Amino acid sequence: MRPLHGVSLQRKLLLWLLLPQLVLWLSGGFLAWRVALQNGEKGIDQTLTQSVRALARQIKPIGDGLLVDFPKAAQDILEQDPADRITYMVSSPPGRFLLGNAQLPPPPPVDVQVGDPYLYHARVDDKPVRVALLDVDYGTPQTRQTLRVQVAQSLTVRERIAQELLEQMLLPMGLMGLALSAVVYAGVLRGLQPLKRLEAQIEKAGARKHNTADPLPPIELTSAPQEVHSLASTINGLLETVARGQKKEKRFLNDAAHQLRTPLAGLIGQTELALHESHEPAVQERLQKVLAAAQRSAHLVHQLLQLARSESNVEMQPIDLAALAREVAREWAARALAQGMDLGYEGDDRLDVLGHPLLLREALNNLIDNALHYAGPGATVTVRVATAPGRWATLVVEDDGPGVPAAHLTELFARFWRGSDIAGGCGLGLSIVEEIALRHGGHTLAEPVAPRGLRVGIKLPLPQGPAPLRRPVPPARSL
Repeated sequence: MRPLHGVSLQRKLLLWLLLPQLVLWLSGGFLAWRVALQNGEKGIDQTLTQSVRALARQIKPIGDGLLVDFPKAAQDILEQDPADRITYMVSSPPGRFLLGNAQLPPPPPVDVQVGDPYLYHARVDDKPVRVALLDVDYGTPQTRQTLRVQVAQSLTVRERIAQELLEQMLLPMGLMGLALSAVVYAGVLRGLQPLKRLEAQIEKAGARKHNTADPLPPIELTSAPQEVHSLASTINGLLETVARGQKKEKRFLNDAAHQLRTPLAGLIGQTELALHESHEPAVQERLQKVLAAAQRSAHLVHQLLQLARSESNVEMQPIDLAALAREVAREWAARALAQGMDLGYEGDDRLDVLGHPLLLREALNNLIDNALHYAGPGATVTVRVATAPGRWATLVVEDDGPGVPAAHLTELFARFWRGSDIAGGCGLGLSIVEEIALRHGGHTLAEPVAPRGLRVGIKLPLPQGPAPLRRPVPPARSL
């Protein structure tokens, strides 16, 4: 059973289940990064707020001046780590540098409340920093002034901490994503098992159809979702409709063929008697036309009966295909000689296959009849039986007649198709051959022969087991 073209349902389900999972995983990683940055920033803000308050407490007014009680050791501790350096600046009034790092940028133009720390982002030496600012008043009411204390810390540590947290989270998140993907994949496979069983049942029934004319059995799914049961019920209804149509077609074909055989046989007999009794040339000419038409009709009825028989149940048995081919060729030798043709056999001395002798005989009869009918006087017709690669047995009839154009080889086995205007054929012989080949689990073949001619036949599967014993004979034309 060949798969249909289109997007796989399994692939589509996996895409719709795993793609959102990947998007959520990436979004989770980004959110984790943002949360880590925010938490790092909160920690820095708390440190800077405590530092700016502590530094502001170390600056004490003395009269109209200031006493900065900030030991050199504390300053060294603040500035000892280049990657996480904490710098400060004291100005009074705000913006007029007194001590510390004069490169600290001022805050954005906002209303800073005295006594409330204000935090903002800035850049020092082209590196991002976080700055805490605190304004305090000092002096007497008559000489009150504002003192601004700023403490800044690099954001490199915050980013490093966020990166470490993200790296620590990525491994468990990745493992969880892989585990979830495996669970989703296993779930999709398990969920599609009923469809796989449905496909297997249909494929098995289709394989049986090659060897029997019985209608396909209904599909049975005992443990499957409701959707699959609905699909199976729909297919079963379709199979039942097709089976009824096939039965009606076969019944009509059998009845029509049987009803036509008797009157046609009587018509042929009466016409032949009239030909013997009549001596007028005009009457004899008309009777000859009637006889030819009746014979063609009888041949058509015979072919229809054979077609109906080929579509019925068959029971296989071991057959020597080579012996059968030689026997049938001998039966046609007299007609070939009468038509001025050379009919012979070439191939294996013995080749065993499993088949139905009457049907295989009918297939070879049609192949030889088709060759003798269309090859023309003086043609050479050869029946061949041989093995082919892939454990196949071939039964072909080859002639050196006019052949069939390569463009029409695919139509050769179509019902009622004829590749020539020569009278006498009805276009069913090769269709019967194809039906018989299918009943045996094989198929037909048709190919041109160089420099001219046509090779038509069937390929049948060889029995399973050791290769058949062959006793080839030299290429000779013998009956």
